[in-house]
Amino acid sequence: QVQLVESGGGLVQPGGSLRLSCAASGSIFNIYVMGWYRQAPGKQRELVASITSGDNTNYADFVKGRFTISRDNGKNTVDLQMNNLKPEDTAVYYCHCRSTQFGVSWGQGTQVTVSS
Repeated sequence: QVQLVESGGGLVQPGGSLRLSCAASGSIFNIYVMGWYRQAPGKQRELVASITSGDNTNYADFVKGRFTISRDNGKNTVDLQMNNLKPEDTAVYYCHCRSTQFGVSWGQGTQVTVSS
């Protein structure tokens, strides 16, 4: 299994910003996609953003224009810059990756709370 460690979550006011980071441990070959999902209380886990090894990105409609995903292929890290945060963005955010070596892996999650 790939070990994924998230950081950067916390409490922020509406309109504020946070930057989430995720690092994959070990020597891992061919991580061809990394991304972020989130899960709010009482709701299903949903895709937020993803990025391929070729830097192709896709975003959920509810974050387009506000969030930016990026990765460092050499370090096997992925970041999510979140701007103009809204209360409905409150959720646990999970790092995700997929590789030919280990398949799908998940981080343990980091809490993001947007509140006045």
